[in-house]
Amino acid sequence: MSSAGNREELEAERRHIAFLYSTLDAERGEAERCLLSGTAAGDGLWERDIAAATWSRRVSQLREAERGLCFGRMDRVDGTRCYIGRIGLFADEESEPLLTDWRAPAARPFYCATAAAPDGVARRRHFRTQGRELVGFHDDVLTGEAVPDADSALMAALQAPRDGSMHDIVSTIQAEQDEVIRLEHAGILVIEGGPGTGKTVVALHRVAYLLYQHRERLSRRGVLVIGPNAGFLNYIGSVLPSLGETDVVFCTPGELYPGVVATAEDGPEQARIKGDLSIVDALRRAVADRQELPDEPFEIALNDVTLEVDAVLAGTARERARAAGITHNPARRLFRKHLGALLVDQAVARIGEGWLEPGDSSDLSADIAEDVRAELREHPDFHRAVERLWPVLTPQRLLADLLTSTDRLRAAAGGTEDLAVLHRRDGRAWTVSDAPLLDEAAELLGEDTVEEQRRAREQARADREYAAGVLEILDSHDPDDDESVRVADVINASDLAERQDERDHRTLAEKAGADRTWTYGHFVVDEAQELSPMCWRVLMRRCPSRSATLVGDLAQRSSAGAGRDWASSLAPYAGDRWLYRRLSVNYRTPAEIMDVATLVLRDTYPDLTPSTSARHGDKPWYQTVASDAIADAVREAVALEAESGRSIAVIATADVLATLTLPDTISGLTPRQAKGLEFDVVVVVDPGRILVGEHGPADLYVALTRSTQRLGLVCDTDLPAILRGAEELWDDTAAPGRPPARSAH
Repeated sequence: MSSAGNREELEAERRHIAFLYSTLDAERGEAERCLLSGTAAGDGLWERDIAAATWSRRVSQLREAERGLCFGRMDRVDGTRCYIGRIGLFADEESEPLLTDWRAPAARPFYCATAAAPDGVARRRHFRTQGRELVGFHDDVLTGEAVPDADSALMAALQAPRDGSMHDIVSTIQAEQDEVIRLEHAGILVIEGGPGTGKTVVALHRVAYLLYQHRERLSRRGVLVIGPNAGFLNYIGSVLPSLGETDVVFCTPGELYPGVVATAEDGPEQARIKGDLSIVDALRRAVADRQELPDEPFEIALNDVTLEVDAVLAGTARERARAAGITHNPARRLFRKHLGALLVDQAVARIGEGWLEPGDSSDLSADIAEDVRAELREHPDFHRAVERLWPVLTPQRLLADLLTSTDRLRAAAGGTEDLAVLHRRDGRAWTVSDAPLLDEAAELLGEDTVEEQRRAREQARADREYAAGVLEILDSHDPDDDESVRVADVINASDLAERQDERDHRTLAEKAGADRTWTYGHFVVDEAQELSPMCWRVLMRRCPSRSATLVGDLAQRSSAGAGRDWASSLAPYAGDRWLYRRLSVNYRTPAEIMDVATLVLRDTYPDLTPSTSARHGDKPWYQTVASDAIADAVREAVALEAESGRSIAVIATADVLATLTLPDTISGLTPRQAKGLEFDVVVVVDPGRILVGEHGPADLYVALTRSTQRLGLVCDTDLPAILRGAEELWDDTAAPGRPPARSAH
């Protein structure tokens, strides 16, 4: 039943939704007041910070709930009713909810009930709103003789123009999607599905659901979301905030090491080598190679003796330092200690030659040793020797030095795989495949915490000295005035120095994103089929609990370094203790477009069953032109499609895109850049050239499945053979050399 035939009921629903908004306003006002006043905070900084974070999160949730606050109602067979919305609203702590959060168990029948299995629901009502105004509703009657209409709310959402960002689907979640969102699986969940099945948005709603169900555990550690590129993250970035969730860090595989933003891609062979777990052993050898021995002896001239450092002496110090079994940077202190001890022994032997017996333990021998030890501690040549033989290394320095040196690459290879192909001129021109290597290098190098503590003590001492100077200036007063109050009587230098410490006001997401060692409560990977074994290694280190939602489609795999299948990627970390779910309904791509894309899918993966499209649309069109006329043909096609006012993307290889001049309003993308995105209209240029790439069929499949409304192909000379032989799939109304006019479908 639509709202058009019942004006009285429509007005009643308008009044109720207005009441819900007034309740929202009141609660938001109270939360903002508590945030500003620090209500419920204790006296300590920790209590105040916790209270501020709690109220800030609640204010954010209430603000985000503004759009589409209430989107549905359930009438149960027992006569009760339940309104469903973005958040829960209550009159008081004891009463039934005025508005039930979509994630609550009580809301589940709204998404899952059908006429065949109504689950206690007599009627489901979908609201259509503009701002805070209810403009209509649609009813699904699930009991009795009535047969529910097609889901008009879903169809309206699918037909709506795309505006460059993904939106939440809380009002149109389908039963298949809801089952995956609410899975109470504590480990790894793999969600696979073809293009348009909603796997990405389902994964994001699952994050919101898990944060709702396990707030205390997950909000302390946050959630990490990995997307294939920055454009994709921008596209999905508003979904979780719109659901009131902000404790989330977004990054690409090229940003897995904090401070590095890598977008460049390695060639297939380099990506394969860097992505394989065998590179871990190569990095270990690269670190060991930096614990060097001198090729020729060198001298350290002290006041009374000249000492010599040769390969034997340095080798002894190195072996003693390595025997501790700690990482490179902390072990440097041990190397310095052992090298210094060996040089002291050498100095005592040389100074006492002829008058001190070997192994002499007299006071004189001890005095000589202490004098040499003190001189070495301050001697620049000794410190230069330590730095030369056992340098302090950052992950960036280690990897950059490795990739720019054929000798170091040879040493790292250790006689196994030839790593010479990794050599490049600019060691710090980071690629996406380098990010996991930097993270691994950080694990192998470690940090010298003793040195960090020493620097912290020095800084604290300097702060106290500065504060004491400030107090001295402030206390400058008339010495004859005994009535004056001295600042030092109120606060001492240590307290003043501590009060100047900068408090960390960053959000949880900001703290986590900047901390390489942060461990998350849950992580999500989109386009997970593209991750290399090294990427998986880093991500599993970021989440020791192994709680993850992985989204992908093996039919779209294009990375040379990626794993072959889910089992081989996950087995090292989870064995067979992971769940797999497949989404079967394509909500994005009309059946007519999917029929064409399926030609590519069946040629590449003949055993894979394509998803079923939920709706119909225009048939795709194609035109064939000479090579030198492609740019003009694309310009004309884009101009025709732009008349609709809908979002448009042109997808082609990078070299073809470079020959095209596109308006600023048109997105020009490679298939890899287009992954996960969707547009109303897509024009694929020179599909034959896409096909000849290393992962051509997968890339073409991606390109053909980005459209929600219309798809066109501009072909160089002829339609690729893989797309021929099914003329009935194509729009035959096009005039030669130009796309068809837009239909009114």
